[in-house]
Amino acid sequence: MAEQGSGGNVIAALASFFIAGLGQLLQGRLVPAAVHVVASVAIWVVSFGTMGWVVHLYSAYDAATWSE
Repeated sequence: MAEQGSGGNVIAALASFFIAGLGQLLQGRLVPAAVHVVASVAIWVVSFGTMGWVVHLYSAYDAATWSE
């Protein structure tokens, strides 16, 4: 994909904000995508739906700042 701050990373960050790991999947990073999905689901379940957004925010940040 493109460099940090590119349009592709912005789209990936937005995707990860709404569905954790989707941005990493769009960037072709399968392992980080799976880790973000599992972490998001686990934290949503353990915190009874209150702290899951933390993973979504980190996932969006990770997608936005990633460069090859």
